[in-house]
Amino acid sequence: MKRILILLSIIITLSACQLTNDEILVSDKEQLNTAIANARAGDVIVMKNGVWKDLIIKISTAGTKDAPVLLKAQTPGEVFIEGVSCIKLGGSYIHVEGLFFRNGYTPSNAVIDFKINQDHLASYCRVSNCVIKDFNQMSRDRKDHWVEFWGRHNQLDHCYLSGKSNEGPTIRVDIKGNRSINNYHQIIHNYFGPRPRKGGPKAETIQLGDSFSSMSPSYTTVAHNLFDRCNGEVEIISSKTNYNEFRNNVFYKSEGSLVTRHGNYCIIDGNYFIGDDESENIGGIRIINTGHKVTNNYFYNLKGKSFRSPLAVMNGIPKSPLNRYNQVTDVVVAYNTWVDCASPWQFGVGTNISQREVLPKSEIRSARPLRTLVANNIIYNKVGDAAPVIEHDKADGVLFKSNVINNQGVEFEKRDGLVASSIEMMPGGENIFVPVSQPTEVEAYMGFEFEHLNKDISGQKRNPMEAIGAIAGQLKGSIDILDKSKYGPDWFETETETVEANKIETNTDNFIANLKEAKPGDVLVLNDGNYNIKSSLVVNKNITLKAKSSKRAKLIYAGKKGTAAFEMHPKGHLVLDGIVLTGQDTQYAFASLKENMSSHYTLSVNNCDVSNFDYVLKAYKQSFAEFITIKGTKFSDCANGLELSQETNDKGDYNVEFLTIDDCYFNSIQSNVIDYYRGGYDESTIGGNLRLTHCSFTNCGAREENGILINTRGIVNVEISDNSFKNNPVKLVALLWGAKNNTHSNNELMNSGKIVVEENLKLKLVY
Repeated sequence: MKRILILLSIIITLSACQLTNDEILVSDKEQLNTAIANARAGDVIVMKNGVWKDLIIKISTAGTKDAPVLLKAQTPGEVFIEGVSCIKLGGSYIHVEGLFFRNGYTPSNAVIDFKINQDHLASYCRVSNCVIKDFNQMSRDRKDHWVEFWGRHNQLDHCYLSGKSNEGPTIRVDIKGNRSINNYHQIIHNYFGPRPRKGGPKAETIQLGDSFSSMSPSYTTVAHNLFDRCNGEVEIISSKTNYNEFRNNVFYKSEGSLVTRHGNYCIIDGNYFIGDDESENIGGIRIINTGHKVTNNYFYNLKGKSFRSPLAVMNGIPKSPLNRYNQVTDVVVAYNTWVDCASPWQFGVGTNISQREVLPKSEIRSARPLRTLVANNIIYNKVGDAAPVIEHDKADGVLFKSNVINNQGVEFEKRDGLVASSIEMMPGGENIFVPVSQPTEVEAYMGFEFEHLNKDISGQKRNPMEAIGAIAGQLKGSIDILDKSKYGPDWFETETETVEANKIETNTDNFIANLKEAKPGDVLVLNDGNYNIKSSLVVNKNITLKAKSSKRAKLIYAGKKGTAAFEMHPKGHLVLDGIVLTGQDTQYAFASLKENMSSHYTLSVNNCDVSNFDYVLKAYKQSFAEFITIKGTKFSDCANGLELSQETNDKGDYNVEFLTIDDCYFNSIQSNVIDYYRGGYDESTIGGNLRLTHCSFTNCGAREENGILINTRGIVNVEISDNSFKNNPVKLVALLWGAKNNTHSNNELMNSGKIVVEENLKLKLVY
């Protein structure tokens, strides 16, 4: 009888795990590993809903086209993979569906890897309907990729990937070795972003290959994806192999460009690039190398400049090394439309002949574009643009044919092949404008193989001999490029609900408890009084501390030496308003964590008094603030001011993207008054940013070792204007980088040295 009961128990257990003849439900690591080890073509391994931690999945089984091996969530989006986890695929016809990666990081180079090792690459494998969100390494400098392609014919589709803040592209296609070239990978129908600014290079959303494999054929297709605020760095997509195709993608308010960085013969067709009125970093397409076709693309409201201009055609380096810039040759830019874009066409971008004194010959970009055709394009401006075309170097190798511009009567430099037109636009959807009718001022130019361009960006038929621009005519309906249902998993909601902030009045007795219990977005209103703080206040959420009566609430920090009154954690966002903050000369007012800054923070200080600290702000290495904004605040009697200079690896990194200081008073700050550093000459990194205005500096810098009051070495965008510098015992107030966007004006200097502009600042090369 006992044996019969045991046998019945085993049968019942097996029945519970076997969903169908080929479906196996697994509920822990051991069952999962067993199912994977025994998997055969056609098997479906179902992961039970719940949290799976510290999970390393390796699948090397061979499925078939008609009977793949499938690993899926019991309910899409209800299987959470957390901790130190990753998936490696090294077989063929393996599908992965419905998993959600969060609250962790990969122990290897990738979260999802289309290889187990160099001997076991994936082929015909597919990952779909998955989410990877904020799955970051603990250190910004720890490099990984969220998806790494190897092998051939693999696909990522209908996935959502957002929040990557550490070094490395979100997706990397590797083609090292014969088994990974001619790969025909598909990256389609995904939702990318937002990706926050990294504060330096090596933060692309997609990178196809690398410099040293850039002459190899890839044939990767990136199509029908949404790139939403992908702001990691100047290159959203970096194409570094041959024969890649970029079709029908939407780049929405993403601070960067689609870049043909290395490699040749790309097709860039039918993409939308949408900007806004605020950011000058939102770009379009940047062209380098040979044989690309840029057709049927639509650009709207882009304000990017130079490397991030709507169309940037670069100068190259004669006999360029593989990792630098090859000359642009034999490129076609045809049937595209630019609407309300600032100086949309820029040629000779990156020319740096004037910097030959500080750069080696191998870095001088003097090779102008050759045999490049720009034809049948439309530029339309609601407000006229005095410089719709900019030549950073002479564009004598570019042929312009049958292009039109409605510049609202504003004069611009005339050129053959760009004709003033009365063409008008009408709405065709959100951010979309279509021609009321085709322009009559020119006849379409029929270039080589233009007869094949017989469909426009919307898919409607075009007669290439008659219709120009990205949209051939009036649409049958509106175009909704931001329909979120077209991209990513059908189960994941990309929009988060806006929670109304609570205003909580607090006092000296319950302040600490109220701060710990506050919800993200809450505002703590501090009543008058002295708040004695004995240990660091942790900022790991969005919180505002506001004095009920301006400067009547006084925070007195008595913590240990070298600790911070406010300790900034990843995703900590602090606003301090109208508060007096004082220390005991040995602590810091604000500081990042010394390590494990897995994401950025932000800091706003308004109308405050800060005094008697060792450091006003101490930013440690590998920490990054998206912005630090200080207004109407007085700093006095501190050994050090704002130290944002710990990224000394000279690889183009820096500690804050936007540093804004306005209407502030600095008195008796002994050193590091403002110390903001970016090391390494990396011409495509366009940061950081300092705006120092309407401030007063008195008796500061007495212990500054280099004799410079405001240190901004390597920072690209600096404005120092309308400030007063009195009795500061330094040689220089600032040393500015003239070749970059460093400016100064209307500053009063008295017994404080001078401001010097050095045109060609000598920096170590990043590459």
